[in-house]
Amino acid sequence: ALQPLSEFKANLITVLHHHQKRTPRKTVPVQLVLEVKPETIGAIKAKLEESGIRVVRVGEQRFRESINVVLIGHVVHTGIQDTIDEIDKTGFAEVVDLSLSMPGINLLSSALIRIDAVGKEDLQKALDILKTVSAKKDLLMVLPIDIQA
Repeated sequence: ALQPLSEFKANLITVLHHHQKRTPRKTVPVQLVLEVKPETIGAIKAKLEESGIRVVRVGEQRFRESINVVLIGHVVHTGIQDTIDEIDKTGFAEVVDLSLSMPGINLLSSALIRIDAVGKEDLQKALDILKTVSAKKDLLMVLPIDIQA
């Protein structure tokens, strides 16, 4: 039944059988999480439907890796938008969340930034960009303990 996945070199990441949510036809809904080239999604869906597998929904999740990074320094005064733009313009990573703490006008501020990226290598490239930008702006970049930038 899953021959089209092999045919189009899809990487099957997860299979979830929803036995408790049987359809009116008494079939078991199955959720597949795949890693595929975007241009093959339509062909895979068509092949699955040709073989009798009903595809209800196809969702696209572009980003699979994420990290939270803390920046400490004059985050706002040195241009937080520019910092975000440097990551976002890559096309392979985006700043998806930002929390900012500003205790006083002339005091150091801090920002918790969540970056999502297509894959591990792209996440590392985004961190390298952020490290360069942070150094130029004299910001301290704090990473999770298990990450090296």
